[in-house]
Amino acid sequence: MRQAHPAWGGRKISHVLNCGIAPSTVTNVLHRHLLILPPEKEAKKPWQRFEHEAPNDLWQMDFKGYFPTQQGQCHPLTVVDDHSRFNLAIQACANERKETVQEKLSEVFRRYGLPARINTDNGSPWGSPRNPGELSELGVWLVRLGIRLSFSRPYHPQTNGKNERFHRALKAEVLKGKHFHDLIEAQAAFDQWREIYNLQRPHEALGYQVPMERYRTSPWPFPEKLEDFEYALDDEVTKVYHSRFRFRKHYFRIAKGLAGHLIAIRPRPESEVLYDVYFCHQFLRTIDLNNPDYGP
Repeated sequence: MRQAHPAWGGRKISHVLNCGIAPSTVTNVLHRHLLILPPEKEAKKPWQRFEHEAPNDLWQMDFKGYFPTQQGQCHPLTVVDDHSRFNLAIQACANERKETVQEKLSEVFRRYGLPARINTDNGSPWGSPRNPGELSELGVWLVRLGIRLSFSRPYHPQTNGKNERFHRALKAEVLKGKHFHDLIEAQAAFDQWREIYNLQRPHEALGYQVPMERYRTSPWPFPEKLEDFEYALDDEVTKVYHSRFRFRKHYFRIAKGLAGHLIAIRPRPESEVLYDVYFCHQFLRTIDLNNPDYGP
């Protein structure tokens, strides 16, 4: 079992074999046969566990660090469901552009439906490293689909901890010591392992269930055509030009990915000069009429 799955430890193998052998005994046997090396144990890091209540409450998404193939770089795009740890996608991409991600995500949404929220880091193409939390063009598309977006705090990868843990398993069980000719060969390896991960590989954090036992498809289907969002009647609505908008004769900064889109401005009840800015359902920022970003 260890030779078939070199990254599986004593507890996981004990559970799968289901023959009464204690996990500690399995671990001792693996050590005796030199199938567990000290660096492997030292590399393990503790992860704080928090779990959303239901599938599709939150998806975590990121690119695994790229690696070379004979035909060019491979950028693995991964999406993991927070509640079930179910892997919704491992896509071998040639780049990390917005168009590539949108195409791959559309395939995922058609198959599994839409999540309530997606969490990413602040890197391109979903965020802005210079302005954490700012919407990119890809983020604008996701929000228009009705998905809430959240972003990990800079330099805190544990915010996307389940996806980071998934990347560690992917590296240990698929990428370590392997070389691929091209993206097609890499994708074939990803697809084979994805089936093992979702349907066969018991997950300790799930009480040794496999992710498929805890996942179900989303009730929210992917719309092939986006409808215009309708703001509330008492919202003050204005259009974004380039990377700014005008409100009450003042100009304020906004993400350039919103250029050409309508945003809503809502007063704060406790102040006459503070307003909250929204794009569809997504909160963007608070503005102060006494401190505009441009002009006096």
